[in-house]
Amino acid sequence: MAAKRIIIKLSGEAMSGDKSQAIDHEKVRDIAKEIKKAYDLGGLEIGIIVGGGNIWRGKTAQEMGMERSSADYMGMIATIINALALQSALEELGLETRTMTSLNIPQVAEPYIRRKAISNLEKGRIVIFGGGTGNPYFSTDTTSALRAAEIGAEIILMAKNGTDGVYNKDPRTNKDAVKYETLTHHQVLDQNLQVMDSTAAALCKDNNIKIVVFDMNVNGNIKRAAASEKIGTVIY
Repeated sequence: MAAKRIIIKLSGEAMSGDKSQAIDHEKVRDIAKEIKKAYDLGGLEIGIIVGGGNIWRGKTAQEMGMERSSADYMGMIATIINALALQSALEELGLETRTMTSLNIPQVAEPYIRRKAISNLEKGRIVIFGGGTGNPYFSTDTTSALRAAEIGAEIILMAKNGTDGVYNKDPRTNKDAVKYETLTHHQVLDQNLQVMDSTAAALCKDNNIKIVVFDMNVNGNIKRAAASEKIGTVIY
């Protein structure tokens, strides 16, 4: 039986924890341990996309008056830094891991080549995709959808930093916010629910990629999502 191929999408902010530094190494180790729980289920091929918001944000670039393309390339580099930190933490746990980047930095990571990525996954290696799509104006959400489509992943696990699903409005500021258990891709786009940016959402819809949105800060949740337990919000 073929292994189930999944993409785990992590926010960059999650890697900073509650501390002031960009990367909290203890938090990164905790995330790695949670990923290992999913890996240890067996029968999974795991790709990971990590954001860069803990190091660099577009809002900062706007305040500096920076041109958008340059700011986006800085964000791509930030995702590579996070990918390398996560790779180190996973390897400490004995998990063979490869970081592949869309930007050419051969001294630190393999270039992203679709067939090579699939080969790594089939050999049981965890693959972290750094550098976004390699193009400005595209988010790491879009990277998740694009890589999932390219490598034939069945599902994207959207591991949110403190949000346990999709709501009809922001639950942090609206006590009457209602959580959705299931949604269709069409509803996400039609209602502008901002699960991910519209480009990413459309890619998932067109390629029939399921999405599970859940809170990664709950112990064992990444494993539960990977095991298809009832958790968070499922988009299909």
